[in-house]
Amino acid sequence: MAGSHRAALSGSTSTDPTGRGAVAAVWRIESARIVGALARYTGDFALAEDLAQEALAKALVTWPRDGVPRNPAGWLLTVGRRRAIDGFRRRSALDEKYAVLARDLGEDGAAPGDGADDVLWDPDQIDDDVLALMFISCHPVLSREARVALTLRVVGGLTSDEIAKACLVPTATVQARITRAKKTLGAAEVPFEVPTAEERTARLGSVLNVIYLIFTEGSTASSGDDLIRFDLAGEAQRLARVLARLVPDTPEVHGLLALLELTAARFPARTGPDGEPVLLEHQDRRRWDRAAIRRGRAALARAEQVGRGLGAYGLQAAIAECHAVAPSVEETNWERIVLLYEALGSLAPSPVVDLNRAVAVSMARGPAAALPIVDGLADSEALANSYLLPSVRGELLSRLGRADEARAELARAVRLCGNERERAVLEGKIADLTASG
Repeated sequence: MAGSHRAALSGSTSTDPTGRGAVAAVWRIESARIVGALARYTGDFALAEDLAQEALAKALVTWPRDGVPRNPAGWLLTVGRRRAIDGFRRRSALDEKYAVLARDLGEDGAAPGDGADDVLWDPDQIDDDVLALMFISCHPVLSREARVALTLRVVGGLTSDEIAKACLVPTATVQARITRAKKTLGAAEVPFEVPTAEERTARLGSVLNVIYLIFTEGSTASSGDDLIRFDLAGEAQRLARVLARLVPDTPEVHGLLALLELTAARFPARTGPDGEPVLLEHQDRRRWDRAAIRRGRAALARAEQVGRGLGAYGLQAAIAECHAVAPSVEETNWERIVLLYEALGSLAPSPVVDLNRAVAVSMARGPAAALPIVDGLADSEALANSYLLPSVRGELLSRLGRADEARAELARAVRLCGNERERAVLEGKIADLTASG
């Protein structure tokens, strides 16, 4: 691994005179392993993340001056471990942790670069470290926003500025969330370890949910000027692939990976030349990413192979597969999609699932069959603050020839929609209705 990194980075320094690009590249690839290894050595997750950041800061000073080490990840890990030793030494020269860490490191006073490149990585231990890191970052004691921020920081290797940009919040907000999250984990005395098999099953849902939330925000941004945030969605895909490798016998992990791959496969056709949204019926399916579709279908097959029936993510992936293999909207197997949504609604009831089922019913059986489902959701006020419900209801009313009611619903959707691109689509539909009227 170190050799391949060195080869990849040797070219980057020629176009990056400051050397900061090389540091950023290594950090993005290896940060989770480094933080995980430091957490295992120190037994303190919050301290490990701080030590890793200190090592990163030192690399930003040292590498541009002295060149990229032969083993960049080993260099960062060694610096982090020595920072830990220094801290323990300051507390007590006889501290037992210092003795253990010093013995593991083989400390001889050498500066980083003199043998620091030669730290060996145990692949099995690395996998356990990264898996433990995922479970800690997504621990149930943390808020949803904190789980997302911490996962992107310590598992994804994103900086606070990058997370803030992706989540459309100030950098200070992200930093505060991460700080509070680490304090909460410390106060709860959450150990750095891979949960037991029983505990892992219960807590895996939180990990999957965080990855799904990251991807959902990336695939359809809740606010801002861009419909898709490719970097955020891509990071969620990467995390899902890592998790699928770490727990290969868990069906819902593969189900989530399949859903992300099959959904992302449509990204190239979802926006036009100026970034405007392109609705499913108008997308050029030749632009869909066929490699992503193959990966998604393979992951879905794996989920079916290792499980006893599909879970919630697997069912959503099966729905996405129906779209992926259909030559057109008209030739899509809408009846199968309706059945899959019914199964999903039984397994994981949600007003959003019911709304999506209504859309499928409208395609399979007509808008008159779907409108009562949507009206029931409107009466329940389950999606009172979502633009999705009036958007779908407006579309159904439009297809039924009830133009005035459709315009009113679409206008309400415009008021509730936070994304500029999607709002423009809704306004276009209102304009079309007005012109045709």
